Amino acid sequence: MKHPEDCESIEDVRQAIDVLDREIIHLIGRWAGYVERAARCKTGEQGVRAPERQRTMLVERRRRAGENGHDPDVIEDIYRNLVSYLRRPRDATVPEDVAIHRPCNGLNGKRSQ
Repeated sequence: MKHPEDCESIEDVRQAIDVLDREIIHLIGRWAGYVERAARCKTGEQGVRAPERQRTMLVERRRRAGENGHDPDVIEDIYRNLVSYLRRPRDATVPEDVAIHRPCNGLNGKRSQ
């Protein structure tokens, strides 16, 4: 894949964007797998939602966005949308008063041997 400054035509640019889009989609899938795994390791609604963790994560993503010359508001919106998307199926099918996830592989989230 060519660097942006090495692209000589719109076709070169589009081809590079398509490659990056495939990579981004793949990375989102990997990220979602970790988010889903974290949800399975938690119990109760507050543990799953983890509002303080989400606030901390968003502050950090905003900081990274700014450091990389990106609009922090846009990056925050992207992450909020991803988290909302991943929560939706769980929220729609599980009653709020039920502990919706069991801890991962034994006690305290530690793997059993």
